[in-house]
Amino acid sequence: MKARLIAVAACSLLMTHVVQAVEIRMLAAGAVKEAVLELVPQFESTSGNKVAATWTGSADIRRRIGAGEAFDLVIVGAPDIDAFVKVGKMMPGSRVDIASSGVGVAVKAGSPRPDISSSEAVKKALLSARAVAYSTGPSGVYVQRLFDRLGIADQMKDKSKQTAPGVRVAQYLANGEAELGFQQVSELVHEAGIDFLGPLPAEIQNVTVYSSGIPIGSNASEPAKALQAFLSAPSAAPVFRKNGMEPSRP
Repeated sequence: MKARLIAVAACSLLMTHVVQAVEIRMLAAGAVKEAVLELVPQFESTSGNKVAATWTGSADIRRRIGAGEAFDLVIVGAPDIDAFVKVGKMMPGSRVDIASSGVGVAVKAGSPRPDISSSEAVKKALLSARAVAYSTGPSGVYVQRLFDRLGIADQMKDKSKQTAPGVRVAQYLANGEAELGFQQVSELVHEAGIDFLGPLPAEIQNVTVYSSGIPIGSNASEPAKALQAFLSAPSAAPVFRKNGMEPSRP
């Protein structure tokens, strides 16, 4: 009889755990993908909750949140999170910074490696390249401004290729569509078929802070807050650094 009662109690606890398990619907920019994918299994193991991730580009995230698609957590550039809060798409005060990344440069694997050690060297590399690829995300927006800053916007018009949302620049380099590519460092360092040359030099570098926010109407806001805390905790820092990002500090 005692053994039966213990078994019933154990089953009850198990059922309670199952009922309480929550799926967190996450929409996130590709810049954080490798690091977050590495961290999520530990979060799922310790919390009992599951993370259903959708990876895409920043422009697509703006479109989907603007259209009212339902998610519990969004990770994208900090300015986008702030804009979502301002227009009533995100909970006020829900922004938590996760990590930051600078803009990196790459070429197809085995190709000549141009000098990118100074702004003038980068300008020369851009003008010499047959075709240049950049993303629709913050790095791509910055690269377009950089063309203006370097005074070469007109020369770059006919040989610039902007990727589709969620498509990495590495794909354009690897298949020969572009000779020189620019994207967040975290989106270049592990890609196959390319050689990562390094980050842009300090005088023309641009760093994007990737932040998380909780959309209005989330059905899992508390579990989403727990995931925010997990991703921004000091214990997550080595994983972000390994994946080409600098963890944010409180």
